[in-house]
Amino acid sequence: MGKSFEKTVLRLLFVFGIASFFNLIRKPPMKDWLIIFLLKSYIASILDTFVVKKGYIEYPFKLFKTFDISAIFSYLIYPITCIYFNQVTRNSNIKGILIKCLVFSVPSTIAEHWLEKNTKLVKYKKSWTSLHSFFSIAATFLMVRFLMTLVRKTADKQPE
Repeated sequence: MGKSFEKTVLRLLFVFGIASFFNLIRKPPMKDWLIIFLLKSYIASILDTFVVKKGYIEYPFKLFKTFDISAIFSYLIYPITCIYFNQVTRNSNIKGILIKCLVFSVPSTIAEHWLEKNTKLVKYKKSWTSLHSFFSIAATFLMVRFLMTLVRKTADKQPE
């Protein structure tokens, strides 16, 4: 597939991401969704920068050339997916959270694997595999979910 295909995919993901973001934050509690979005973006950018600098992943074609990482995925798509994950697990028990984590992580990993095999948007290098991507995606979903539980508990204890 050529550069025009990759550019089209990234532009569509960008538009979809922006539209999804504005749709998501309209639902209460908006404050929580913004915290999740920013937290997941921060964590994803740190991890993505680390694996790119270590040479495990490369992004040969980028819409925003100033980043070594995939800005659309790290700063838009994964954080939005994490908001959805947190919305559907808000009242779940541990077992429900873990099952729903699989429901979100597996399709994300499959999509990334397809992109790696069929486009120039992402290339695995060295010993990186889809399994590594799966565990990093799942771990960050769970990490953000755990941190949000702590934020909510701390906020509930604060006097108004």
